[in-house]
Amino acid sequence: MTFQTAEGRTGLTEDLTRRALRLVLGHTTDMAESTLRVPLHYYRDPKITEIEESQILRRTPLAIVPSVQIPEPNDYVVRTVLGDSLLITRDHTGTTHVFLNYCRHRGAKPACGSGNATRFTCPYHAWTYRNTGELAGVPGKAGFTGMSRDDYGLVELPNQERHGFVWAVLSADGSIDIDAHLGAIGPELAQFDYGSYGFHDEREFESEVSWKGALEAFAESYHFPFVHGESVIGQNTVANTSAHDTFGRHHRMGFPFNWITALDTDPTGSWDPLMNMGVIYWIYPNLILANSPVGVEVLDLLPAGSPTRCTVRHSWMAKIPATTDEQRAVYDSIYAQVHAAVRDEDFAVLPQCGEGVRRGQHDHMIIGRNEIGVQHMIKVFATELGVALG
Repeated sequence: MTFQTAEGRTGLTEDLTRRALRLVLGHTTDMAESTLRVPLHYYRDPKITEIEESQILRRTPLAIVPSVQIPEPNDYVVRTVLGDSLLITRDHTGTTHVFLNYCRHRGAKPACGSGNATRFTCPYHAWTYRNTGELAGVPGKAGFTGMSRDDYGLVELPNQERHGFVWAVLSADGSIDIDAHLGAIGPELAQFDYGSYGFHDEREFESEVSWKGALEAFAESYHFPFVHGESVIGQNTVANTSAHDTFGRHHRMGFPFNWITALDTDPTGSWDPLMNMGVIYWIYPNLILANSPVGVEVLDLLPAGSPTRCTVRHSWMAKIPATTDEQRAVYDSIYAQVHAAVRDEDFAVLPQCGEGVRRGQHDHMIIGRNEIGVQHMIKVFATELGVALG
Protein backbone atom coordinates (compact mmCIF):
# COMPACT_ATOMS: atom_id res chain seq x y z
CA MET A 1 0.00 0.00 0.00
CA THR A 2 1.20 3.49 -0.77
CA PHE A 3 0.51 7.01 0.42
CA GLN A 4 -3.14 8.10 0.33
CA THR A 5 -4.43 11.63 -0.17
CA ALA A 6 -7.90 12.84 0.75
CA GLU A 7 -7.86 15.95 -1.43
CA GLY A 8 -11.11 16.11 -3.36
CA ARG A 9 -12.92 13.51 -1.24
CA THR A 10 -16.20 14.40 0.40
CA GLY A 11 -16.28 13.73 4.10
CA LEU A 12 -16.14 10.72 6.36
CA THR A 13 -17.88 7.95 4.40
CA GLU A 14 -18.28 4.17 4.21
CA ASP A 15 -15.35 4.13 1.78
CA LEU A 16 -13.00 4.51 4.75
CA THR A 17 -14.52 1.41 6.40
CA ARG A 18 -14.16 -0.58 3.19
CA ARG A 19 -10.52 0.43 2.85
CA ALA A 20 -9.80 -0.45 6.47
CA LEU A 21 -11.50 -3.84 6.10
CA ARG A 22 -9.34 -4.64 3.05
CA LEU A 23 -6.24 -3.77 5.06
CA VAL A 24 -7.26 -6.00 7.97
CA LEU A 25 -8.17 -8.95 5.74
CA GLY A 26 -4.92 -8.50 3.84
CA HIS A 27 -2.87 -8.35 7.07
CA THR A 28 -1.29 -5.10 5.94
CA THR A 29 -1.50 -1.35 6.45
CA ASP A 30 -1.17 1.86 4.47
CA MET A 31 2.55 2.40 4.05
CA ALA A 32 4.95 5.16 3.09
CA GLU A 33 7.15 4.66 0.06
CA SER A 34 10.31 4.12 2.10
CA THR A 35 11.73 4.30 5.59
CA LEU A 36 12.68 7.74 6.89
CA ARG A 37 15.84 8.82 8.71
CA VAL A 38 15.30 11.63 11.20
CA PRO A 39 18.31 13.40 12.76
CA LEU A 40 18.16 13.63 16.56
CA HIS A 41 18.62 17.39 16.43
CA TYR A 42 15.10 17.57 14.92
CA TYR A 43 13.85 16.78 18.44
CA ARG A 44 16.53 18.16 20.74
CA ASP A 45 18.05 21.32 19.22
CA PRO A 46 17.04 24.38 21.31
CA LYS A 47 17.35 26.60 18.23
CA ILE A 48 14.79 24.48 16.39
CA THR A 49 12.45 24.62 19.40
CA GLU A 50 12.79 28.41 19.45
CA ILE A 51 11.86 28.59 15.77
CA GLU A 52 8.92 26.24 16.34
CA GLU A 53 7.49 28.55 18.95
CA SER A 54 8.18 31.90 17.28
CA GLN A 55 7.47 31.01 13.66
CA ILE A 56 4.96 28.15 13.86
CA LEU A 57 3.12 27.98 17.19
CA ARG A 58 2.77 31.76 17.58
CA ARG A 59 1.88 32.36 13.94
CA THR A 60 -0.52 29.47 13.26
CA PRO A 61 -4.12 29.21 14.52
CA LEU A 62 -4.37 27.03 17.62
CA ALA A 63 -7.56 25.54 19.07
CA ILE A 64 -7.60 27.34 22.42
CA VAL A 65 -10.74 25.81 23.97
CA PRO A 66 -13.75 23.79 22.79
CA SER A 67 -16.74 26.07 22.26
CA VAL A 68 -18.77 24.01 24.73
CA GLN A 69 -16.48 25.11 27.56
CA ILE A 70 -18.09 28.54 27.30
CA PRO A 71 -21.57 27.64 26.02
CA GLU A 72 -23.63 30.53 27.43
CA PRO A 73 -23.49 34.33 26.99
CA ASN A 74 -20.98 35.88 29.41
CA ASP A 75 -19.24 32.56 30.10
CA TYR A 76 -15.46 32.71 30.34
CA VAL A 77 -12.43 30.54 31.01
CA VAL A 78 -8.76 31.31 31.63
CA ARG A 79 -6.02 29.01 30.39
CA THR A 80 -2.29 29.22 29.84
CA VAL A 81 -0.83 28.57 26.39
CA LEU A 82 2.94 28.70 25.80
CA GLY A 83 3.27 30.64 29.04
CA ASP A 84 0.68 33.27 28.08
CA SER A 85 -2.38 33.69 30.31
CA LEU A 86 -5.40 33.90 28.01
CA LEU A 87 -8.91 35.04 28.87
CA ILE A 88 -11.51 33.50 26.58
CA THR A 89 -14.98 35.05 26.80
CA ARG A 90 -18.38 34.80 25.15
CA ASP A 91 -20.03 38.21 25.32
CA HIS A 92 -23.75 38.94 25.65
CA THR A 93 -24.24 38.65 21.88
CA GLY A 94 -22.65 35.18 21.79
CA THR A 95 -19.44 36.38 20.14
CA THR A 96 -16.22 34.86 21.46
CA HIS A 97 -13.01 36.74 22.25
CA VAL A 98 -9.47 35.73 23.21
CA PHE A 99 -7.54 38.30 25.23
CA LEU A 100 -4.13 38.42 26.81
CA ASN A 101 -5.10 38.25 30.49
CA TYR A 102 -2.86 41.12 31.58
CA CYS A 103 -3.99 44.47 32.95
CA ARG A 104 -2.81 47.38 30.79
CA HIS A 105 -1.76 49.31 33.90
CA ARG A 106 0.81 47.14 35.67
CA GLY A 107 0.26 43.71 34.16
CA ALA A 108 -1.57 41.70 36.85
CA LYS A 109 -4.28 39.25 35.78
CA PRO A 110 -7.85 40.57 35.80
CA ALA A 111 -9.43 37.10 35.48
CA CYS A 112 -8.87 33.63 36.88
CA GLY A 113 -10.57 30.26 36.68
CA SER A 114 -13.87 30.05 34.83
CA GLY A 115 -17.46 31.16 35.28
CA ASN A 116 -19.96 33.70 34.05
CA ALA A 117 -19.18 37.41 34.28
CA THR A 118 -19.54 40.61 32.32
CA ARG A 119 -16.59 42.36 33.95
CA PHE A 120 -13.17 41.49 35.33
CA THR A 121 -11.27 43.50 37.94
CA CYS A 122 -7.51 43.52 38.27
CA PRO A 123 -6.49 42.50 41.81
CA TYR A 124 -3.65 45.06 41.98
CA HIS A 125 -5.29 48.47 41.38
CA ALA A 126 -8.85 47.42 40.49
CA TRP A 127 -8.85 48.49 36.87
CA THR A 128 -12.00 46.90 35.44
CA TYR A 129 -12.58 45.45 31.98
CA ARG A 130 -15.74 44.39 30.14
CA ASN A 131 -15.86 40.88 28.68
CA THR A 132 -15.58 42.54 25.29
CA GLY A 133 -12.17 43.88 26.33
CA GLU A 134 -12.89 47.57 26.88
CA LEU A 135 -11.48 49.33 29.92
CA ALA A 136 -14.58 50.17 31.99
CA GLY A 137 -13.26 51.62 35.24
CA VAL A 138 -10.11 53.27 36.66
CA PRO A 139 -10.01 54.11 40.40
CA GLY A 140 -8.38 57.46 41.08
CA LYS A 141 -8.91 58.54 37.48
CA ALA A 142 -7.61 62.01 38.26
CA GLY A 143 -4.15 60.48 38.31
CA PHE A 144 -4.52 59.54 34.64
CA THR A 145 -5.60 62.85 33.20
CA GLY A 146 -5.30 62.82 29.42
CA MET A 147 -5.45 59.03 29.09
CA SER A 148 -8.15 57.72 26.77
CA ARG A 149 -9.80 54.54 28.05
CA ASP A 150 -10.32 53.49 24.44
CA ASP A 151 -6.55 53.05 24.11
CA TYR A 152 -6.14 50.75 27.14
CA GLY A 153 -8.46 47.82 26.70
CA LEU A 154 -7.24 44.25 26.99
CA VAL A 155 -5.11 43.14 24.07
CA GLU A 156 -7.24 40.90 21.86
CA LEU A 157 -5.57 38.18 19.82
CA PRO A 158 -6.80 37.32 16.31
CA ASN A 159 -9.50 34.71 16.93
CA GLN A 160 -12.43 32.91 15.32
CA GLU A 161 -14.96 30.32 16.42
CA ARG A 162 -15.31 27.45 13.99
CA HIS A 163 -16.14 23.72 14.01
CA GLY A 164 -16.73 23.61 17.76
CA PHE A 165 -13.53 25.36 18.86
CA VAL A 166 -12.34 28.86 19.65
CA TRP A 167 -9.15 29.38 17.66
CA ALA A 168 -6.55 32.09 18.09
CA VAL A 169 -3.17 33.22 16.81
CA LEU A 170 -0.88 34.00 19.74
CA SER A 171 0.63 37.09 18.07
CA ALA A 172 -1.47 40.23 18.39
CA ASP A 173 -0.07 41.54 15.12
CA GLY A 174 -0.99 38.36 13.27
CA SER A 175 -4.08 37.45 11.26
CA ILE A 176 -6.44 34.49 11.26
CA ASP A 177 -8.41 32.61 8.59
CA ILE A 178 -9.52 29.25 9.96
CA ASP A 179 -11.15 28.12 6.73
CA ALA A 180 -7.89 28.68 4.87
CA HIS A 181 -5.89 27.01 7.65
CA LEU A 182 -8.02 23.87 7.70
CA GLY A 183 -8.61 23.67 3.96
CA ALA A 184 -10.09 20.35 2.85
CA ILE A 185 -10.32 18.96 6.38
CA GLY A 186 -12.68 21.72 7.52
CA PRO A 187 -15.85 20.26 5.95
CA GLU A 188 -15.01 16.87 7.43
CA LEU A 189 -14.67 18.35 10.92
CA ALA A 190 -18.03 20.04 10.36
CA GLN A 191 -19.60 16.58 10.01
CA PHE A 192 -18.94 15.90 13.69
CA ASP A 193 -20.76 19.00 14.92
CA TYR A 194 -18.49 19.27 17.97
CA GLY A 195 -20.36 22.40 19.02
CA SER A 196 -23.31 20.19 20.03
CA TYR A 197 -21.19 17.90 22.23
CA GLY A 198 -21.04 18.15 26.00
CA PHE A 199 -17.74 19.10 27.64
CA HIS A 200 -17.06 16.59 30.40
CA ASP A 201 -13.57 16.71 31.91
CA GLU A 202 -9.94 17.64 31.35
CA ARG A 203 -6.49 17.13 32.85
CA GLU A 204 -3.19 18.86 32.16
CA PHE A 205 0.29 17.57 32.92
CA GLU A 206 3.89 17.86 31.77
CA SER A 207 6.13 15.15 30.40
CA GLU A 208 9.84 14.80 29.62
CA VAL A 209 9.51 14.27 25.89
CA SER A 210 9.54 16.46 22.80
CA TRP A 211 6.08 17.80 21.92
CA LYS A 212 6.60 16.52 18.38
CA GLY A 213 7.54 13.09 19.68
CA ALA A 214 4.44 13.08 21.87
CA LEU A 215 2.23 13.94 18.90
CA GLU A 216 3.64 10.96 17.02
CA ALA A 217 2.21 8.55 19.59
CA PHE A 218 -1.22 9.29 18.14
CA ALA A 219 -0.21 8.65 14.54
CA GLU A 220 0.57 4.91 14.58
CA SER A 221 -0.75 1.67 16.08
CA TYR A 222 2.56 -0.18 15.84
CA HIS A 223 2.96 0.30 19.61
CA PHE A 224 -0.57 -0.75 20.60
CA PRO A 225 0.05 -4.38 21.68
CA PHE A 226 3.17 -3.44 23.63
CA VAL A 227 2.05 -0.24 25.37
CA HIS A 228 -1.72 -0.76 25.48
CA GLY A 229 -1.90 -4.56 25.64
CA GLU A 230 -3.75 -4.62 28.95
CA SER A 231 -6.27 -1.86 28.14
CA VAL A 232 -9.22 -1.53 25.80
CA ILE A 233 -7.08 0.17 23.15
CA GLY A 234 -4.82 -2.82 22.70
CA GLN A 235 -7.59 -5.37 23.18
CA ASN A 236 -10.11 -3.82 20.79
CA THR A 237 -7.89 -2.50 18.00
CA VAL A 238 -6.04 -4.32 15.20
CA ALA A 239 -2.36 -3.66 15.81
CA ASN A 240 -0.05 -2.08 13.25
CA THR A 241 -2.92 -1.40 10.86
CA SER A 242 -4.23 1.98 9.78
CA ALA A 243 -5.80 3.83 6.88
CA HIS A 244 -4.04 7.16 6.40
CA ASP A 245 -5.15 10.24 4.46
CA THR A 246 -3.58 13.66 4.17
CA PHE A 247 -5.42 16.95 4.00
CA GLY A 248 -2.58 19.32 3.19
CA ARG A 249 -0.58 19.67 6.41
CA HIS A 250 -3.26 17.83 8.42
CA HIS A 251 -4.10 14.14 8.38
CA ARG A 252 -6.62 11.47 9.37
CA MET A 253 -5.86 8.03 10.77
CA GLY A 254 -8.35 5.16 10.83
CA PHE A 255 -7.43 2.45 13.36
CA PRO A 256 -9.74 -0.57 12.76
CA PHE A 257 -11.48 -2.29 15.64
CA ASN A 258 -11.27 -6.09 15.83
CA TRP A 259 -14.95 -6.53 14.99
CA ILE A 260 -14.62 -4.87 11.58
CA THR A 261 -14.02 -8.36 10.13
CA ALA A 262 -17.66 -9.24 10.82
CA LEU A 263 -18.57 -7.05 7.84
CA ASP A 264 -16.79 -9.52 5.56
CA THR A 265 -19.33 -12.24 6.35
CA ASP A 266 -22.31 -10.02 7.19
CA PRO A 267 -22.22 -6.87 5.03
CA THR A 268 -25.65 -5.85 6.36
CA GLY A 269 -23.97 -4.47 9.48
CA SER A 270 -23.11 -0.81 10.01
CA TRP A 271 -20.42 0.58 7.71
CA ASP A 272 -20.22 3.82 9.66
CA PRO A 273 -16.47 4.47 10.14
CA LEU A 274 -16.99 5.55 13.75
CA MET A 275 -18.56 2.19 14.57
CA ASN A 276 -15.66 0.26 13.06
CA MET A 277 -12.50 2.19 13.90
CA GLY A 278 -10.95 4.91 15.96
CA VAL A 279 -10.83 8.00 13.74
CA ILE A 280 -8.01 10.30 14.79
CA TYR A 281 -7.17 13.66 13.25
CA TRP A 282 -3.98 15.63 13.48
CA ILE A 283 -4.77 19.30 13.01
CA TYR A 284 -1.47 21.04 12.34
CA PRO A 285 0.43 21.98 14.36
CA ASN A 286 -0.51 20.58 17.79
CA LEU A 287 -4.08 19.26 18.02
CA ILE A 288 -5.22 15.62 18.18
CA LEU A 289 -8.92 14.72 17.90
CA ALA A 290 -9.51 11.05 18.76
CA ASN A 291 -13.09 10.13 17.88
CA SER A 292 -15.11 7.19 19.16
CA PRO A 293 -18.81 6.31 18.82
CA VAL A 294 -19.59 8.10 22.10
CA GLY A 295 -17.30 11.13 22.12
CA VAL A 296 -13.98 12.71 21.29
CA GLU A 297 -10.70 13.04 23.13
CA VAL A 298 -9.06 16.42 22.57
CA LEU A 299 -5.32 16.61 23.11
CA ASP A 300 -3.17 19.64 22.55
CA LEU A 301 0.55 19.32 23.02
CA LEU A 302 3.05 22.16 23.28
CA PRO A 303 6.71 22.62 24.23
CA ALA A 304 7.32 23.44 27.88
CA GLY A 305 10.56 25.34 28.24
CA SER A 306 12.98 22.85 26.71
CA PRO A 307 13.19 20.77 23.52
CA THR A 308 12.33 17.53 25.29
CA ARG A 309 9.64 18.71 27.69
CA CYS A 310 6.00 19.24 26.77
CA THR A 311 2.62 20.12 28.22
CA VAL A 312 -0.32 17.81 27.56
CA ARG A 313 -3.91 18.99 27.87
CA HIS A 314 -6.31 16.05 27.59
CA SER A 315 -10.04 16.65 27.59
CA TRP A 316 -13.09 14.61 26.65
CA MET A 317 -16.40 15.65 25.15
CA ALA A 318 -19.51 13.47 24.95
CA LYS A 319 -21.45 13.18 21.71
CA ILE A 320 -24.66 13.26 23.76
CA PRO A 321 -24.33 15.80 26.61
CA ALA A 322 -24.99 14.39 30.07
CA THR A 323 -28.26 15.49 31.65
CA THR A 324 -28.43 13.06 34.58
CA ASP A 325 -26.09 11.92 37.33
CA GLU A 326 -26.21 8.43 35.86
CA GLN A 327 -24.96 9.68 32.48
CA ARG A 328 -22.26 11.72 34.18
CA ALA A 329 -21.10 8.65 36.09
CA VAL A 330 -20.85 6.68 32.84
CA TYR A 331 -18.83 9.47 31.26
CA ASP A 332 -16.62 9.65 34.35
CA SER A 333 -15.80 5.99 33.79
CA ILE A 334 -15.09 6.50 30.08
CA TYR A 335 -12.83 9.47 30.72
CA ALA A 336 -11.02 7.64 33.51
CA GLN A 337 -10.22 4.80 31.08
CA VAL A 338 -9.04 6.96 28.19
CA HIS A 339 -7.05 9.29 30.43
CA ALA A 340 -5.35 6.33 32.11
CA ALA A 341 -4.37 5.04 28.66
CA VAL A 342 -2.80 8.40 27.82
CA ARG A 343 -1.18 9.19 31.17
CA ASP A 344 -0.24 5.74 32.47
CA GLU A 345 0.51 3.97 29.20
CA ASP A 346 1.60 6.38 26.44
CA PHE A 347 3.22 8.88 28.78
CA ALA A 348 4.79 6.18 30.91
CA VAL A 349 6.94 5.18 27.93
CA LEU A 350 7.36 8.49 26.12
CA PRO A 351 9.75 10.01 28.70
CA GLN A 352 12.09 7.11 27.92
CA CYS A 353 12.00 8.24 24.30
CA GLY A 354 12.77 11.76 25.51
CA GLU A 355 15.81 10.54 27.42
CA GLY A 356 16.98 8.55 24.40
CA VAL A 357 16.76 11.69 22.28
CA ARG A 358 18.58 13.85 24.87
CA ARG A 359 21.38 11.40 25.57
CA GLY A 360 21.60 9.40 22.37
CA GLN A 361 24.99 9.34 20.62
CA HIS A 362 23.65 8.01 17.31
CA ASP A 363 22.95 10.60 14.64
CA HIS A 364 19.46 9.60 13.56
CA MET A 365 16.42 7.43 14.24
CA ILE A 366 14.57 5.43 11.61
CA ILE A 367 10.81 5.62 11.03
CA GLY A 368 9.19 2.61 9.35
CA ARG A 369 7.04 2.53 6.23
CA ASN A 370 4.21 1.28 8.46
CA GLU A 371 4.48 4.51 10.51
CA ILE A 372 3.08 6.54 7.63
CA GLY A 373 1.29 9.04 9.88
CA VAL A 374 4.48 9.71 11.83
CA GLN A 375 6.35 10.21 8.58
CA HIS A 376 3.76 12.71 7.41
CA MET A 377 4.06 14.73 10.62
CA ILE A 378 7.85 14.79 10.43
CA LYS A 379 7.91 15.77 6.77
CA VAL A 380 5.47 18.62 7.35
CA PHE A 381 7.49 20.04 10.25
CA ALA A 382 10.83 19.45 8.51
CA THR A 383 9.63 21.44 5.52
CA GLU A 384 8.59 24.33 7.77
CA LEU A 385 11.83 24.19 9.77
CA GLY A 386 14.28 23.54 6.93
CA VAL A 387 15.48 20.27 8.49
CA ALA A 388 17.05 17.78 6.09
CA LEU A 389 15.76 14.19 6.29
CA GLY A 390 17.31 11.00 4.97
